[in-house]
Amino acid sequence: MKNTVITFQKAKAEGTKLTMLTAYDYSTAKLLDEAGVNSILVGDSLGNVILGYEDTIPVTMEDMIHHGAAVARGAKNALVVIDMPFMSYQVSVEEAVYNAGRLMKEGLGGAVKLEGGEEVCPQIRAIVNAGIPVMAHLGLTPQSIHIFGGHKVQGKTEAAAKKLIEAAKKVQEAGAFAVVLEAVPSKLAEMITKELAIPTIGIGAGNNCDGQVLVYQDMLGMFSDFTPKFVKRYANLGELMKTAFRTYIEEVQSGAFPAEEHAYTVDDSVIEKLY
Repeated sequence: MKNTVITFQKAKAEGTKLTMLTAYDYSTAKLLDEAGVNSILVGDSLGNVILGYEDTIPVTMEDMIHHGAAVARGAKNALVVIDMPFMSYQVSVEEAVYNAGRLMKEGLGGAVKLEGGEEVCPQIRAIVNAGIPVMAHLGLTPQSIHIFGGHKVQGKTEAAAKKLIEAAKKVQEAGAFAVVLEAVPSKLAEMITKELAIPTIGIGAGNNCDGQVLVYQDMLGMFSDFTPKFVKRYANLGELMKTAFRTYIEEVQSGAFPAEEHAYTVDDSVIEKLY
């Protein structure tokens, strides 16, 4: 069954946990979709895990459209949410609506996600009014990493916690259908989840959010530059891949690959006529 924003609303009402994972290409999206994940996030985290940047700041609209469309072609049932990259929505409400429209029209998304609280509520409201579902993102917002001074837990003081609660209420009021809470203390995330009528999707925000999201390369051990505390490694595919690559190299060098079963044949009479 196709997942939509209605799926998210229903899950919140029924207390059913939502599942979300990242993907950036057709093949991975197809595997996630067949596994039954509710939603696939085409995150600007592709800047780190796909393009090799130190952070998400350099990611462009063209990057997000290119990868978003690839994922959408592989996802038949999961709701595809595409991140709005840095400076694609901050400059003005008009630019935000235009760029959100591109992610839907050219990127084939089912929704967009943007970072920020009260300061981006005009953008959220306008994008929703244009008929585009918006997922909000609060807490540790990677596009603001230089302001935070690194990957730091958010909402640890009374003032910061109150600000997060208020921001969550504001983005809900603006029309967001869900909100990601990243690197937020578990008890605070639980409070926000209970306060909101829309679902919360946690990443480093404890077990009491309405759903969870992870970067798939993190959970499969495929990305080792930086592993956040909140990541659970469900498999170590990185090591399996390196073993397979090394075996391939050895077999090519030794002549073991390709073997006869990997080659095509032609009648000897044809070859004889070539001499």
